[in-house]
Amino acid sequence: MAFLSRNLILDLLLTALAPAIWGTTYIVTSQFLPPDRPFIAALLRVLPAGIALLIWSRRFPQRGEWAKLIVTGILNIGAFQALLFIAAYRLPGGLAAVIGAIQPLLVMLLAWCVDRQRSPWLAVFSAIAGILGMAMLLLSPHTVLDPLGIGAAFLGAISMALGTWLSRRWALSLPIVALTGWQLTIGGVVLAPVALIVDPPLHQVTVLQAAGYLWLCLAGAMLAYGLWFRGIGRLSPVAVSAMSLLSPVTAVVLGWIFLGQKIQGMALMGLIVVLASVMSIQRALARQAAGAKTKKPRNGARHCCVRGGRREPDQPPAGGLSGSSLCNHSLI
Repeated sequence: MAFLSRNLILDLLLTALAPAIWGTTYIVTSQFLPPDRPFIAALLRVLPAGIALLIWSRRFPQRGEWAKLIVTGILNIGAFQALLFIAAYRLPGGLAAVIGAIQPLLVMLLAWCVDRQRSPWLAVFSAIAGILGMAMLLLSPHTVLDPLGIGAAFLGAISMALGTWLSRRWALSLPIVALTGWQLTIGGVVLAPVALIVDPPLHQVTVLQAAGYLWLCLAGAMLAYGLWFRGIGRLSPVAVSAMSLLSPVTAVVLGWIFLGQKIQGMALMGLIVVLASVMSIQRALARQAAGAKTKKPRNGARHCCVRGGRREPDQPPAGGLSGSSLCNHSLI
């Protein structure tokens, strides 16, 4: 396990904290927020957080980065949140989570087709095992299939996977606070008309409801997305996308602790499989990256990475994890 350095373990743990926080969304929404207002909840989570971070950072992107920032903001926040809630309303939560579990495989496919970076087979098989584990954990024989909901869930997974991959590939020059603020603000602007048109207005907000919205904003957006984008800057997109499986796992565990929901039999086995899948993917990628560092380049060639259409040295091949010294740019 020497290839798992202290800095790498810290980066993995901090990145994993983001989907763990997102996993609290279900219990907060079901126990504290008013019903039938999913888009308003998403809007109040991301837009105030984004504006607050922009006021704090007071940083603007470079002229050539605006288009990339808008694209990633829509993919990571705006489109993903809208599609996620459409899927959640038309599908059982378990089925939506199982479809969302294809994100690591989608990122692996993008890295292989575009960047010619092949993930290790252990990571590929572990990602497939993660999908199967999610099905064991969350699906039941009575699951109802809805074509529109399934389509929204697939598009949501594609949106998040593509946004994660592009965020790492383009590596914008903004510090992490400003980057998170801009993406949340752009996503909030996209969500605003949907929330105003689709959801009924909020006439009165209780103290508990306000506390729920505040948690979603401060922890679910400002902190969680900040950690997520930090992870994208320091780890490979495959490693980061694999962490997304921890969100439904956290939701299930919190339901067991606070709501008395049962985890037994097949569901318990599925939970173990999902956790083992996430750890196996990280281990396989870390081993591959460590091997790439020690392997001597042939014919004096140097490893390169692609960033914004340019090739730069010192990027581990095949979607492996990158240490903080590799492909450095302003993150904090």
